[in-house]
Parts: sequence; C-alpha cells; structure tokens
Amino acid sequence: MKIIIDAMSGDNAPAEIVRGAVAAAKNLSPDISYILVGDETTVREELSSAGGDAYLAENRITVVHAEEILTMEDDPFDVIKKKKNSSMSVALRLLSDGAGDALVSAGNTGALFTGATMIVRCVKGVRRAGIAALIPFDRPLLLMDAGANVTVTAEYLEQFALMGTVYMEKLFGITSPEVGLANNGAESHKGTPVIAEAYAALTANPAIRFVGNVEGKEVPFGKCDVLVADGFTGNIILKLIEGMGSFFMKRMKKMLYANICTKLSALVLKKELYRLKRDFDASEAGGSPFLGIQKPVIKAHGSADARAVMNACRQAAAYIDNNVNDEIIRRIAALKEARAQEKADAASAEA
Repeated sequence: MKIIIDAMSGDNAPAEIVRGAVAAAKNLSPDISYILVGDETTVREELSSAGGDAYLAENRITVVHAEEILTMEDDPFDVIKKKKNSSMSVALRLLSDGAGDALVSAGNTGALFTGATMIVRCVKGVRRAGIAALIPFDRPLLLMDAGANVTVTAEYLEQFALMGTVYMEKLFGITSPEVGLANNGAESHKGTPVIAEAYAALTANPAIRFVGNVEGKEVPFGKCDVLVADGFTGNIILKLIEGMGSFFMKRMKKMLYANICTKLSALVLKKELYRLKRDFDASEAGGSPFLGIQKPVIKAHGSADARAVMNACRQAAAYIDNNVNDEIIRRIAALKEARAQEKADAASAEA
C-alpha cells in the first residue's frame, strides 16, 4: 500500500507534515510506504531533521518534486489551472495515475475537493462527492456533507446517506447505522422542498435506516450515527460545534482556576479534563474523507501537526483495508437500479 502525502500544504508544512510521515512509517504497518510531494530539497532536509533518512534508504519513503505551493488564499480552481505544478496538484495526479492508493493533504479544502473531483473523479454513479466529518460525541457522529456542496438535490442527500452508512459500517463496525436528516423541525413536512423530498426518499429506501429529521439541539445527544445535510448547513453545524467546544473549555478553565478551592478541584478532575480535551482534538481523528471519490482522499485539518498527519495516514489505510469504495460502488449501483425500476413501473402504470 502506498499513501501519497502533500508535504507543502497546511499551516505547519512542511516540517510537521514530514514529521507525521516519519511517525507513520515508524508506527503503522511496515507494509505501507509513503510518497512525499513537495520541493525536493526542502523535504529531504526536513526528513533528515525528523530522523527519516533510514526510511528513505529503505524506500519506505520517497520524494516527488513539486515546485509550487497552493496556499489557503488561492482560488480552488487554481489546483487545475494556474498551479498545476503545486504539491497538491502533483499529488492528485499521482493518485489518479495509480502511483499511490490514497492521498493525505492539510491544504486548501476547496482546492483539494475540486482537484479530487476533477482529477481523481467520482465513483461511478455518484452524483456529488461530499466531505464526511466525524464528530467525537459519546456516540460518534458522521456529518455528511460538511462543506463541499452548498446546493444539493434530494438525490445527492440520499447518496450522502448511503455513503455515510457504508463508512460507519466498515470503519466503526456499526450494523445498520441510523441516519438522520438535519432540519429545523422533527415533522416530516418541515424544511425546504428539497429536504421534504429527501425525507420521502430516505423513508422509502430499505438500504438506509432512517430515523427522521434531527434538529440542531439534538445533534450532540446521539440521535443518529450519520447526519445528512447540504454543505452549507453541515459546515455551519461543524464550525459551531468546534467553536462551542473551545468556548466551554475556556470557560471551564477560567472557572476551575478562579480560587484555591477550585484549583484543588481542577487537580482532582485533571485526567477527565484532559480526556475531554483529547476527544475534541482534531489531531486524534486525523482528517475527513471525501466520500464518493474513486480513491481515498483524506483532508487533514489545516493546522495539522505530526500526530494528525500520522492518524490521517492510519485513516487512509483503514479506508483501503475495509474496501469502502467497493461497497459504495455496489450500493450506489443497487440504488440506481431500484430508481430505474420505479420509473419503469410508474410509466407502465400510466400506460
């Protein structure tokens, strides 16, 4: 197995990205090799600094030169237009050409998604790929789509539900994951016409264990395993949760360090507080997969450190080992066949 890593993208690139690749080579399966894409001189210097020379000698880590860097400020389409020689663009082409089995990048989300869709391409039958973000509540929640598709159709939402179901089954071992639809009310008639149409489609789909609409206030409380939303709504939900997590941690710290008595309480609660902070640490999850792309593309957080990069590589390997895309292809094909049969039956009934 070969994992391609965009070494020059992200807030902490290239040092933390390269350190993450070295950590992955050290701690993950020895059967995995890594391709670092970026300025060759810089990447090799960082590898030496991170203790990665031995992995270079063993060909566990190789370097592919890319002379440009695609920044967070660049237009998403620059990955296929103005900056074709950027580390991200070169990495995507390597993945598309079969040089590697998966890609990890901490770079510009819009550019990575655009490149994944237009260079690597979507799985056959998938209308739109989506960003799947795992939110570490007591009952882990997969949010799909978390920001890629601002405008959607009911068909997109149904496919998001199906792909999210496969991901939670394969990577988390959940039998028949429960799927909810983000909405402004629990009643079936609530929401926009697209949401109402999606509600009907999800209700009628026997391959999806649909539990109905999920209001914002219910999101943290384990109502479902997969929460389906358009990218606009999903991204607001995701960013609000991230912001509220930071807000409560700051308030809790202020409260616990208010006086000598609360400081003593903080000592007692130290382990639990550390566990809570770790649960919401983006570096633990590694990244968010783009579900519906022909090969695994994992988007690590923009501020990813070495541990986050290593965990993103772990996530990519698990995606491959569990044949997630094969199952997505099978279920999307079954869905399309069922929809075609419904249309044929409807036409026959009218005749």
